[in-house]
Parts: sequence; C-alpha cells; structure tokens
Amino acid sequence: MKTLHVVGFKNSGKTTLVSRWVRLLKEKGLKVAVLKHHGHGGKPEMPDAGTDTMKFLTDGADATLVAGGGAVQLIWNEEPDFETLKRMVSYRKPDVLLIEGYKSEFGDKVMLLRDRDDWDQLRNLQGKQLVIGCPDINIVWSHIHSREETELIDKWFLEWIGEGDGNEAF
Repeated sequence: MKTLHVVGFKNSGKTTLVSRWVRLLKEKGLKVAVLKHHGHGGKPEMPDAGTDTMKFLTDGADATLVAGGGAVQLIWNEEPDFETLKRMVSYRKPDVLLIEGYKSEFGDKVMLLRDRDDWDQLRNLQGKQLVIGCPDINIVWSHIHSREETELIDKWFLEWIGEGDGNEAF
C-alpha cells in the first residue's frame, strides 16, 4: 500500500487535491482509502440528534456502528492513536492511502503552501516529496509553483504511485 500525506494549513487546498487524486486513482481501477485529520477544533460533524446512533452515544455508548445499504458508519467516543486510525482505514487493503493532515506523523508528504509564512512553519517537516505553491522559495525538493498546474501535479503523483509512463523525469 502506497501512503502519502497531503499537508498544509487551513484553506491551502488539501481537500481539493485529495479529492482529485481519489478520482484519478479510481479511474485507474485502484482501491483508495482516505484518513483525514479534523483540524477545525472540536468533534467532526455528528449525525442528527434524532438518529439511533446519536441516542446510543448520548446514552453513554463508547462506540456505535451502523451498517446498511452497502455502507458502514463507525463512531467512537474517543480518538485512537494515529497508527490505529491507519489500520482501521486500511482494513480493506487499499492500494493507496491518502492522509490529509497529520503533519508531524512519519510518512511521505506533499506540502501545500499559501505563502512564505507557511513554508517557514513547515520547512522542517520530515518526508517532503513535493512542495506546491509559493514561487518565491528556493528549495531542493520537487517544487511546483502553482496549485493551478494540475496536469503537472497529477503527473508527479502518478509517477510517485508508480502509474506514470516513466518517459519523463519530473
């Protein structure tokens, strides 16, 4: 399983990029899982208060799982550690795991920068594979100056995954 973090600060384009890459990988017939860090403070959005799931949680359940119609929803009233979350989302053995966030965790990373300040805060992260944005920085790693260069970004990604044509070096 290939695993790649997409990191950056709020409104840097992480979700947009991950969503595009999910579609790209699915078009190629690959199984894809996504693990997202909810970095907006508080718990992620929960089901409506009137649902059975919320009744169980309100009544004290530590976890609730509902299945039907070909989908499963699991809610825990605690946040497992990062490795446990990775094992959970990888249960069905995807070909690719895309991780949105979790900057400080080990792994290969694509960094999305809004400005020079983002680079100053993120420059020491381990595992940098690609930096997108902020054309005024001069770095050693692969660097695409604009997130609008989607064709070049996707080409890099497919080569990183091992699905590229291999004819051109990045």
